[in-house]
Amino acid sequence: MQNILETLMLICFGFSWPINLIKSIKSGTAKSTSLPFLLLITVGYIAGIAAKFIGNNINYVLIAYFINILFVALNIIVYFRNRALDKRSLNA
Repeated sequence: MQNILETLMLICFGFSWPINLIKSIKSGTAKSTSLPFLLLITVGYIAGIAAKFIGNNINYVLIAYFINILFVALNIIVYFRNRALDKRSLNA
């Protein structure tokens, strides 16, 4: 039951990342994005993944962790892209 609930939590959190990614791509600006927040979330997911390995509790829940961390990483990439776009628009 613990794994099901943990997976449900990760799925609920995880749905926000693709939505945020699409919004960030469409907006073309990094002004409303917090890099420290994204990095903090990344550290949290890494800690969750590490806990699974340290506790020898390697199971399907890791899939949700890896999907979430992938989307957060994509959000970080788009953040730097948008930041470059912001700088370009200031210099134009």
